[in-house]
Amino acid sequence: MATWLLIGVGGAVGALLRYGISGWVQQGARSTFPWGTMAVNVLGCLLMGALARALFDASVLRPEYRMAILVGGLGAFTTFSTFGYDTLGLLNDGQVRQAAFYVLGTNAACLVAVWLGYRVVERLTT
Repeated sequence: MATWLLIGVGGAVGALLRYGISGWVQQGARSTFPWGTMAVNVLGCLLMGALARALFDASVLRPEYRMAILVGGLGAFTTFSTFGYDTLGLLNDGQVRQAAFYVLGTNAACLVAVWLGYRVVERLTT
């Protein structure tokens, strides 16, 4: 139960940081291009790589605190960091084809899913 609570707290912090950083970057960019989202995704991936290496290899934190940071905090900050880490894991295991499929398949499926969800709700509400 403590792990769930810590993940929830980490998630709240991650979500607030995402909102703040993304908005700050987007406002500074003065552009319609989603620079804020891109910045959060890249920063989240950088943090995931660094923290996963530091926290898992060194075992400097108890597992529930690692979960709070990586699953809760970074998971709410950006799930793209987990996507990047999973892809790196496939590549490190020599599974290049699976990594390529994961990258291409995830992006294609997610774009289709966003389009489909948008169109379904658009049709239901107009």
